[in-house]
Amino acid sequence: MAKDSGVYRVTEVIGTSSSSWEDAAKNAVKTASKSIRDLRIAEITKLDVRIENGKISQFRARLSLSFKYEA
Repeated sequence: MAKDSGVYRVTEVIGTSSSSWEDAAKNAVKTASKSIRDLRIAEITKLDVRIENGKISQFRARLSLSFKYEA
């Protein structure tokens, strides 16, 4: 078996921020990395915002995170 081969899992998380989608994505990865080891790829699959009183109150980034299963 090649050295780079393996099995990966993909899980979905949503990060939030009051300032930007970039910060929302960073928050999602930072928090997920505390409990998921060996994160490999983060793909942003959806961006949206929460609106309150006609103004954006929260940026939300949905990410698909992949990580390698340990042998």
